[in-house]
Amino acid sequence: MEVKGKKALILGGWGLVGLAVCKKMIEEKPSEMIILSLLKEQAEEAVQVLKKLDPTIKYVAEWGNIFVRDSLKDLNRHEILNNPQHRAVLMHDVLDDLNQEILEHSFLARIISRHKPDIIVDCVNSATALAYQDIFTSSIEVRKILENVKQCENQEESVSAIERLLITQYTPQLIRHIQILYESMKKAKTKVYVKIGTSGTGGMGLNIPYTHSEEKPSRMLLSKSAIAGSHTLLLWLMARTPDAPITKEIKPTAAIAWKKIEYGEIRKGGKPVELYDCPPEKAIPLKGTLKREMPKGPWKPLNDTLKKVYIDTGENGIFSYEEFTAITSRGQMEFVTPEEIANVVLWEIKGGNTGHDIINALDNATMGPTYRAGYLRGSALQKMQRLQKEHQSDSVAFELLGPPKLSKLLYEAYLLKRCKFTMDEVLKHSPEFLSSCAEEIIKTDEKLRAEILSIGIPILMSDGKRLLRGPEMKIPAYRGSNELEVTPENIEKWSAEGWIDLRPANFKLWQERIKKIKEEIESIPIDDTSSQYDRDREYWSETDEIEPGKIVGWLFLQEEQGVRMKD
Repeated sequence: MEVKGKKALILGGWGLVGLAVCKKMIEEKPSEMIILSLLKEQAEEAVQVLKKLDPTIKYVAEWGNIFVRDSLKDLNRHEILNNPQHRAVLMHDVLDDLNQEILEHSFLARIISRHKPDIIVDCVNSATALAYQDIFTSSIEVRKILENVKQCENQEESVSAIERLLITQYTPQLIRHIQILYESMKKAKTKVYVKIGTSGTGGMGLNIPYTHSEEKPSRMLLSKSAIAGSHTLLLWLMARTPDAPITKEIKPTAAIAWKKIEYGEIRKGGKPVELYDCPPEKAIPLKGTLKREMPKGPWKPLNDTLKKVYIDTGENGIFSYEEFTAITSRGQMEFVTPEEIANVVLWEIKGGNTGHDIINALDNATMGPTYRAGYLRGSALQKMQRLQKEHQSDSVAFELLGPPKLSKLLYEAYLLKRCKFTMDEVLKHSPEFLSSCAEEIIKTDEKLRAEILSIGIPILMSDGKRLLRGPEMKIPAYRGSNELEVTPENIEKWSAEGWIDLRPANFKLWQERIKKIKEEIESIPIDDTSSQYDRDREYWSETDEIEPGKIVGWLFLQEEQGVRMKD
């Protein structure tokens, strides 16, 4: 798309790649650029740099953690984890079903809603942000408690450790992040989303020698790679969602360098490295046990900090001369410059094909539907139809292919079929008559009724006050409580999600659905025999009967927007 005159949001805009993307984007003259970074001073510094390059563009600084809600956005991970109230909020936001309240309070959602960007370039190292919360350490803490649970006296410590583990799980956090991102961009009508991803290992294998001061092989680093791969697949799914923006991912597989080269103070975690010395005469004898951490020891502070020549590689930290020499040497991680990444990003945004979009690569490498399968589909359906007649048994739904709404819809359409209605006849009768016909079949056909209830699909009777059910119910889904309050709102929710609904109001909804199908059929010219229509007049008039599978396939396209965009 054309960047000129558009509004762009750069997530991680202060970072090495983010700032390079901003500088490159300035050349295309967007109307406004929103620069988001973790810290206020970072975002404001980036804005000042960009203003000097082109003061005619409007720049806005935003800051905070995009993975939490607005009230927690300026707190570091330690502050959140050490506060019971904050942990409770984070558990709710990450582990509960996504709802409007969670979406509205998400910091990321608020930023997108406030600015409504046409373009989003996401330069945040999401995989690192999630993987380096270190689920392994949290697991160790909880396992210790479980081993000594009967002797455990400090309940508060136990609860804290378990809550930390729950909110350190990577997958729920990543899924929630993608859900919020998708919903927010859809509402804001964002046109293009580009993610700068990672391989986690800089393009090297499982035996990568470069970690962030962890053991080798580093489980946290491999977690980063696992999260990065999961992130890519979720973006691939988003790219196949009809109302999502054009979605792309650029995944550098080398070290990214550099931001600056200087002599100065060496910092770790934002703090200077303090210098200590341990004279040889105060060496600790190696016997008995060795404490990994000691509050006091034989060392003495030198009241100075480590100062050296370093190269700043942005999110990957600062390297010494020799470290940089080793990591970038031929056959090692080597490196790519942020400007090269920025060039690829802008070219992809403008509709070019650089060959570096991972989403497009997956589209071309994955194996989709085939001609042979489509040819054999008709044969498979014929064999199943023959066996249904031979055994005098209709095959409707087993509740092995979710969501439960699929089984619900198939059986409701099947009840109309069992009433011996055509689609035209469904429209002629009143909803009350359709309801009574369907309920009569449920009352009199014990075998059918048992088949439905036994797969976990309850049946709501026509009065809306009685429910038939078996030992298992797929809906309502388990959310921590075995008892749920029966309210009119819950009945509506549960019946929509997976209860067969025999109330007249539901059959009125079926009439509206079938009316739309009829309108679609009538919109097709009688003499049009072209390949334009997937479902032409002949498709719907192959038989006079209602065909549940055909109708529900159409419903999932229309009502759920569950269309396959790419083959």
